[in-house]
Amino acid sequence: MEKLLIVDDTAEIRKQLKWGLGKEYKVLLAETVAEALTLFAQHQPKVVTLDLGLPPDLDGATEGLRCLETMLDQQPATKIIVLSGNEDRNNAIMAVTQGAYDFYQKPIELAELKVILRRAFHLADLEADYKNLQAVVRGNEPGLQGIFGECPAMQEIFKTIRKVATADVAEMVLGESGTGKEMVARAIHARVLSKNGPFVPINCGAIPENLLESELFGHEKGAFTGAQTRVLGKVEYAQGGTLFLDEIGEMPASLQVKLLRFLQERIIQRVGGREDIAVDVRILSATNIDIMPAISNGTFREDLYYRLGVISCELPPWRERGEDIRLLANLFLQKYTQECGKKIRGYNNNAVRELRDYAWPGNVRELENKVKRAVVMAETSIVDARDFGFVRTSLEPASVEKEQAAESYFDFSGLTLKQARSRVERELLVNAIEENDGNVARTAELLGVSRPTLYDLMKKHGLHNSAET
Repeated sequence: MEKLLIVDDTAEIRKQLKWGLGKEYKVLLAETVAEALTLFAQHQPKVVTLDLGLPPDLDGATEGLRCLETMLDQQPATKIIVLSGNEDRNNAIMAVTQGAYDFYQKPIELAELKVILRRAFHLADLEADYKNLQAVVRGNEPGLQGIFGECPAMQEIFKTIRKVATADVAEMVLGESGTGKEMVARAIHARVLSKNGPFVPINCGAIPENLLESELFGHEKGAFTGAQTRVLGKVEYAQGGTLFLDEIGEMPASLQVKLLRFLQERIIQRVGGREDIAVDVRILSATNIDIMPAISNGTFREDLYYRLGVISCELPPWRERGEDIRLLANLFLQKYTQECGKKIRGYNNNAVRELRDYAWPGNVRELENKVKRAVVMAETSIVDARDFGFVRTSLEPASVEKEQAAESYFDFSGLTLKQARSRVERELLVNAIEENDGNVARTAELLGVSRPTLYDLMKKHGLHNSAET
């Protein structure tokens, strides 16, 4: 639960806000600047509501402005919302010029304040994501370009890359399709200082069995019908560099024997040839199959596995990479926003939740595809969950609509202040009524209004038949 610091000298307002916001946030309360700064240092909340008239200067703004300045000095990204009365409007505007996120004029309408708080927390999250992304990009060491990850599993992968790059051993990279196995292989190749040859990949599962041997080892003129000239294979092209055998688990059994002989002797013969050719290459391989069952059922040679997998590392699927998903989603958003020439600032809460909760069976490839689609389909400057084009199977449509309504992003462009307030008010009423299954008493309690007031609001917005007592 997000932390929200409320700084106000009026006990009634503190009580009202804690009661009205306590279900959504961990509310911290302070009456003085000293209390506020102590709680701020201890909890570092992303968002603060601040009354400018604090003791001992209850009729002025010196203490409130001092509190604002100190907080922003300590945490410049904090979103501070100034709560002011009519007589404090000029001081509130001054506070905004000094770095406050926004100001809200008393008396407090809880529904309106909730919207401001939601947007403040959302913006704070977007800025934090961008800051983390920039830190990763700036700190990405040579040889790890293109691989991002802050989760523990990826940190272990980075350690493995650093270690194996200095030792001339074969490594097998395991992981589901689309997790970035070739990127890891390229990172290992880039860090090897003793070899400056090329990186040569070959997909063992994409080439027909009758052509794969020739692709690997080359062939002599006349070796088979259509072989009109001598052709070098991938192994020879990788001389002095790295040969990457992708989807090695799909290599035919007959060719596994020949590959094993090459790994043992480091000598090849082209198809149709008799000349022994010595080759100095580093071998990296990858597979998306579970290799041990393949060894057990005889489709993959155990001795070949131990030759190729002197060291092995397993890439985690994207559904297990936590905040890395948002990190890379932001990177793809920047990339395709520039490519498409669109002005998109980020994701709304629905989209962020979708990124977090989706299983990502296609891993990073699917993530990139969905973000690109979202950039193309987005109709505003904020990506919504609908823009990804997910096909839902686990949630009923009504549940989806309810979830989307609960955290919707409000587009106020072209609306007057009165129209915007009415729109927000109605949206909050609908959400609260649905959340409480039409129970008026619980809905009124959630919104912080009396039952008569709730009935008036429902009638005002044409919702008088939507709830039951």
